[in-house]
Amino acid sequence: MNALPHSRPRSRGGAPTAPDRLLSVLAAFDHEHPALCLTDISRRAGLSLTTAHRLVAALTEWGALERDESGVYHVGLRLWEVAALAPRGLALRQVALPYLEDLYEATHENVQLAVRDGDEVVYIEWLSGRSAVGVHIRVGARWPLHATGVGLALLAHGDPEFQQAYCAAPLASFTPYTITDPSRLRRVLAEVRRVGAAVSDRQVTDDALSVAAPVRGQDGTVAAAVSVVVPHADACVPTLVPAVRLAARGISRALGWRPDGGVRPGGRSASAH
Repeated sequence: MNALPHSRPRSRGGAPTAPDRLLSVLAAFDHEHPALCLTDISRRAGLSLTTAHRLVAALTEWGALERDESGVYHVGLRLWEVAALAPRGLALRQVALPYLEDLYEATHENVQLAVRDGDEVVYIEWLSGRSAVGVHIRVGARWPLHATGVGLALLAHGDPEFQQAYCAAPLASFTPYTITDPSRLRRVLAEVRRVGAAVSDRQVTDDALSVAAPVRGQDGTVAAAVSVVVPHADACVPTLVPAVRLAARGISRALGWRPDGGVRPGGRSASAH
């Protein structure tokens, strides 16, 4: 998959404000562009070179950006320190990591933890072995919700109004197997809710299948999703679903969720192909 189109933060009125310009500098960096010179930052942020220079200097002084000896800028550690305070980021990862490691030991395949941010899924942890199937995922990567197992698990438990709006919007396609029909997507989401797990079959690449399950927070709402990604040719969904759901249930309990509090998990299998 190619990187999602770079988007520049904008104020609601359309004209960029001072915070918009500052954020556009940070948004110039992504997984495809982790290191940028000042000219590249100016171009990608849509700012004049003078404005970019002023903002980059301020961000560098604060520690949000760092400049190496060649004059190239990188995201600074100060941003990592601030991001670590996000309850859906490092804190969630620390709680989930023992259960992700157990799932990896049981499968020796790619194991992922993700949260929803708007209409995208954001990966906050990824464990992988040398022999695991190749995936286009890394920590911090974003994908459309409908194209991944974790995304389907999160979308299926979103507000009905959000689901309706998502299904009505254009659905990006990455392989011939990606769900692009709104009616089919609605059926898939209903099945995910019914059985408590999602299966995304060759939607991102034509050689991989993922099985995902929702992670619930203390109040019972779905806070994240965990998944395992395996080669499509070797996938044994009936075996993978219980293992993934067990990991999701363990993380949920560690977050304070109790099934006897009125939230009950779904069934035993899924078929969201």
